[in-house]
Amino acid sequence: MPSIDLNRFEAKKVSRPVKQAKSDGLLALLSRDLSFGKKELDDKKKEYLYLELSSLLQAGINLKSSFELITADQQKVKDKELFITIQQAVLNGTTFSVALQQTSKFSLYEVYSLQIGEETGKLIEVLQDLAKFYQNKIKQRRKIVAALTYPCVVMTTSLGAVFFMLKFVVPMFGDVFRRFGGKLPWITEKIMGVSQALENNFFRFVSLLILLAAFIISARKTEPFRRISSKLLLRTPLVGNLVQKIYLARFCNSMRLLINARLPLLRAIALIKQMIAYYPIESSLQKIEDDIMNGKSLYQSMQQFNIYPSKMIQLVKVGEETNQLDYFFGKISEQYLEEVEFKTATISSMMEPLIIIFLGLIVGVILVSMYLPLFQMSNSFQ
Repeated sequence: MPSIDLNRFEAKKVSRPVKQAKSDGLLALLSRDLSFGKKELDDKKKEYLYLELSSLLQAGINLKSSFELITADQQKVKDKELFITIQQAVLNGTTFSVALQQTSKFSLYEVYSLQIGEETGKLIEVLQDLAKFYQNKIKQRRKIVAALTYPCVVMTTSLGAVFFMLKFVVPMFGDVFRRFGGKLPWITEKIMGVSQALENNFFRFVSLLILLAAFIISARKTEPFRRISSKLLLRTPLVGNLVQKIYLARFCNSMRLLINARLPLLRAIALIKQMIAYYPIESSLQKIEDDIMNGKSLYQSMQQFNIYPSKMIQLVKVGEETNQLDYFFGKISEQYLEEVEFKTATISSMMEPLIIIFLGLIVGVILVSMYLPLFQMSNSFQ
């Protein structure tokens, strides 16, 4: 049976399949989840595939019959065709891992893990690990989205209301004030000035936003943009620390899976380097890989980079000394995931009242500034 040649992975040179897989849109661990037009299979479908397949194989059903059952359960034609293609490749003598690679719908992260599982007779365990990985990933993403949805909806709606007032309501009051003449209060003049500026520069502002969005889309994959944007994001209060822990949790969980699958450390780092789309970690892994080649330990190389907390480095040191890296990476990942969930819930609960208070003040100032001249005029008529 044809198999993947693991020797194609060299320490300083990434193989052609890895580069090709990267261009095809490999797993980016977080930021690629919502990308449009991606070629990989959806995370939810991967979780279903690995969970069902591991359960069926554990029950004693062979791979061919297991795939027939999974394929029959598919509702979408594209998914059914994909699983039929994998099934036919396996029936023709191709290993399961290579069959997945040939579809270009799965990352090398999964392909190499599954190949190690096939070679060591631990395919079911690897399938269960992959199912748990995607299950946790989906669960984490759902919690983050659920925690931030309400504040974002409130913010968007409130800003829309403020924009409507400045664009339409304030100018109407302004026309009334100009007819009556007289000296307007300071705050009213300022609000009317903001409204007039919005009126005069509305299309310029929209054009600027479009140009900014186009620039970000075109430059987001360049190294200078990724380096600068990641630094700015890390320095953002609350959000920076949250994003750092999300990616560190993904990194640690990926290392746990690959090391647990008996993949050599250098090859595991080379794979993860191709999959992580977070510049601080991605750029550090090349230096870490070179240092390990020159005889340094993993924890010594990680100490050079601020992205890795000192506590994490100490646990990695213990893992290297006791030959339990996979166990400690798993513990670190679990700890960071718990912190992410707690901080996400905390930020969400903090944002809701702060947004309401902040936008309430803005709306209140606008209303007071508009009604204050009316009160003055009513007093002058008495």
